[in-house]
Parts: sequence; C-alpha cells; structure tokens
Amino acid sequence: MRQLAFGGSFNPIHHAHLICARAIAEAGGFDKVVLIPSAQPPHKPNAPDLAAAEDRLAMCRLAASAQECLFEVDDVELARGGSSYTIDTVRLLKQRGWEEVHWLIGADMLRQLPTWHQPDDLLREMEFAIIERPGWGIDWAAMPDPYRSLRQSVWKAPAIDISATDIRRRVAAGLSIEFLTTPSVIEYIRAHRLYR
Repeated sequence: MRQLAFGGSFNPIHHAHLICARAIAEAGGFDKVVLIPSAQPPHKPNAPDLAAAEDRLAMCRLAASAQECLFEVDDVELARGGSSYTIDTVRLLKQRGWEEVHWLIGADMLRQLPTWHQPDDLLREMEFAIIERPGWGIDWAAMPDPYRSLRQSVWKAPAIDISATDIRRRVAAGLSIEFLTTPSVIEYIRAHRLYR
C-alpha cells in the first residue's frame, strides 16, 4: 500500500486540504492519505490563534471520517510531544514499517523548507510532494541549489482558495464558515468555541 503523509497544523483542517490531498493521491497512485497534525509547529511557536493540539487532532479525525476510505489520521506527533520536527516523524514512520515516506506540503511551505530542522536529511530520507497553491509562486532561482531539484515534485491541484487563516478570521468576526470545511468540523469549532 502506498501512503502519502500530510503533516501540518490543520488549524483548522478544511476542504482545500482534503480536495488537494485527494487529487495528489489519485494522480500519484497513493492508496491512503495519512493526516499528521503537529503537536507544536516549530514555525509557529507562539501563535496566539493556534488551537490546542487535541482540538486540531479531533477536527482532523472528524474530517477524515466524513470522507471515503482514502483518509486516516495518525497522532504520532502529539504522542511524541514537543516541537513537531518532520524529520523525527519520518524516521518514526520508517521504524513502523513505511518503506518510503512521501510527504505532502503546500507551495507556501517550500520557501521555509531550508530553515526546517535538519533539512538536508529531509531531502535524503523522504520524497516531497508539493501542492501548487493559488497566489504562491515559486521562485526557483532564489532557492538554495539542493532544493531546486524539488521542481519535479510539484503537483498541480485544484485551485481552491480556502485558507485556515481566513476561516479563523471569519469565526472571530462572527461570519459563516459553511462550505469552507466539513459540517462536523464546523460544529466542533462552534461547540468548543475555537478561534473567538
């Protein structure tokens, strides 16, 4: 079984995450997308609007359960605790039996990739799948040499302009987030009074 790991803060998870991940899975011949919510995203150490890790995990589970069998959720980063370094997760997945790890990121994360924890090891120990995102052009000439080879790892995905930032802003302003994420996630956000 070919699995595609999709890590992130998922603050909250939304339709663009799900639709784009499904498109990449289908195009790349992956049987499963494994959502891996971070415990503490290293690039967002003091984000005031970051929901608790347990809430983000619960929302991922709700979103995944509303889909067909393609999605599952792994709490590996929450169980480990501390900063959620991708390289640590990749190594743990391999210890669990993943022969190779394919890791899905958005084009917005590509710019930050050289600043990730042990980035050179990431390039050696896993395969990236990069989703094009509306409004996020990739300046390959500005990327350090080792990262330019990732150009062949960019996948076209449906151009869906939904962002977790906008969802949080809308919730804080008392606006509807219907159609932006799954009904079960919307209900969870309301019931737990997140992002207010």
